Amino acid sequence: MRNFIVTIDGKSYSVGVEEVGASGNTERRMPIPVSAPAVNKPVASKISADGEKVLSPFPGLIKNLLVADGSAVKKDQPIMVLEAMKMDNEITAPCDGKVTFGVAKGANVETNAVLAVIG
Repeated sequence: MRNFIVTIDGKSYSVGVEEVGASGNTERRMPIPVSAPAVNKPVASKISADGEKVLSPFPGLIKNLLVADGSAVKKDQPIMVLEAMKMDNEITAPCDGKVTFGVAKGANVETNAVLAVIG
C-alpha cells in the first residue's frame, strides 16, 4: 500500500493506493488543480403552472432549442435536442399549444426536470 496526500482546493486528503506486485510506503504532496464544471441553471422563473409540462426523461445536456420561445407548436413536433451519453435525443411537444422553455441551450438537466410548458 502506498499512501499519498492529495490537496484539492486547499484541503488535504490522505489516500491509500494498493500496488500490485510492489510494497513500501511513500508520502508525496501533489497539488492537483481541480475546477468544477460550469452548470447552467434552468430558467424556472418564467415557467407557468398553466399548460402541460415537458419533463426530462433522463439527465443530459440541452444541445439545441429547435423552436423559438413563445412559438406555436403541434403535438409530436420536435422542440429541443437533449444529449445524453453522446447521443442526441429529440424532445417533442406532448400537445398543441404555445411553448415556454424552462431551460436554455447548454443547460445540464436531471431526470424529471421541467424543460418546457406547452399551454
